[in-house]
Amino acid sequence: MSHFPWLRFAGAAITFTGLGYMLMKATVPTEEELYNRMAPDIRKKVDEAKALRLAREAEMKQQVAAQVPSTNVVDPDSLKPIWADPSTKNLK
Repeated sequence: MSHFPWLRFAGAAITFTGLGYMLMKATVPTEEELYNRMAPDIRKKVDEAKALRLAREAEMKQQVAAQVPSTNVVDPDSLKPIWADPSTKNLK
């Protein structure tokens, strides 16, 4: 039976993982730092894409709010996904 040094192996693995994490935290910029380093034209494109994404999300929230009844009682059938509807299983 071999005597593998499990304790040393686990210690080395934890040490290397910790060093890798610390190196990553020290070298990878945050989103704010990355945004501040961008060229103005790229920053403008990023802002436009963000505004478009937020507009789409707001539109989707409006659609969901219009489809969900405003009463406190929620119909359990409305929460089921369409593919779980038994009436559509035999459509071929």
